[in-house]
Amino acid sequence: MKKYTFFLLFILIFTQCDTAKKNMESETNQKFAIVIHGGAGTILKKNMTPEMELEYKRVLEQAVRTGYAILKNGGSSLDAVEKTINILEDSPLFNAGKGAVFTNQGKNELDASIMDGKTLKAGAIAGVTTVKNPINLARAVMEKSEHVMLSREGAEFFASQHNIELVNPAYFYVESRYQSLLRAQEKDKTTLDHNGQSEFYDSNIKDAKFGTVGCVALDKKGNIAAGTSTGGMTNKKWGRIGDAPIIGAGTYANNATCGISATGWGEFFMRNVVAYDISAMMEYKGLTIEKAANEVIQKKLTKLGGDGGIIGLDKNGTIVMEFNTAGMYRASIDTKGKLTIGIYKENE
Repeated sequence: MKKYTFFLLFILIFTQCDTAKKNMESETNQKFAIVIHGGAGTILKKNMTPEMELEYKRVLEQAVRTGYAILKNGGSSLDAVEKTINILEDSPLFNAGKGAVFTNQGKNELDASIMDGKTLKAGAIAGVTTVKNPINLARAVMEKSEHVMLSREGAEFFASQHNIELVNPAYFYVESRYQSLLRAQEKDKTTLDHNGQSEFYDSNIKDAKFGTVGCVALDKKGNIAAGTSTGGMTNKKWGRIGDAPIIGAGTYANNATCGISATGWGEFFMRNVVAYDISAMMEYKGLTIEKAANEVIQKKLTKLGGDGGIIGLDKNGTIVMEFNTAGMYRASIDTKGKLTIGIYKENE
């Protein structure tokens, strides 16, 4: 009897140890990764001061490390995306949140969206003027309403009901952005301006800049989330809304395929349904995320005349940063913990 009891005890201990070992191995093998962008366009080294380049890289690194720390500690991809984008929204360097560009009427109208790859739920907001961090409101729409997109006064009223931080519109004022508006109005053009330089939206659209920010993350549970936030176009009129808050155009996430966040000339990203198209190519044609992104950005988007880029990652943590412009502010930390920061198209 004692031998039998001892044997059972041995089996129990062995089983527990084996289970603990497998759990540790599973934890070790869990893949997580994150990638961000801060806009794509004619971003040339010759036009960038060393000080400005360092500042862009500093904020990009701060943002991507913020999200990575959440993932490393077992946090959700949704939390990582939201908190990472908050860093970019709070920086005047990027055309989102604090650094948003001005409309023709001298206002800052903000758009954002977020999507959960596990449930395929999504939330988006458009045209808000008093929401400090639009990505937070987009997530609230996803989680606390039965809708996908809210806009303008309705979205702001919803924000006030759900403890989303509101600010005086003056908070968004950045002098360089306002000067960009004045230059655009002088020429009666609309410009997709990223950093306040006078490059206008006309036949020479390839010289325009794009400043939308975005993030895609894969957490330890295998869940992918994607989010995008923007101030849109300098001198935009008539309540224009771009692709950033449009699910499938500027943002998309699906655990079975990938997560995507886009930046660029929004009208073309909407017409090409860029973010979803990459996922669909992976699902229906069996393409890798690298091949799907290249097909959509370098061929489909370019052929139609659109400029910009995307960031994305798949369920294995494979990262892509694909763009057809001279540069794209970007950063990532892969499944091995390797940090990459880029600005220009050429290798840095």
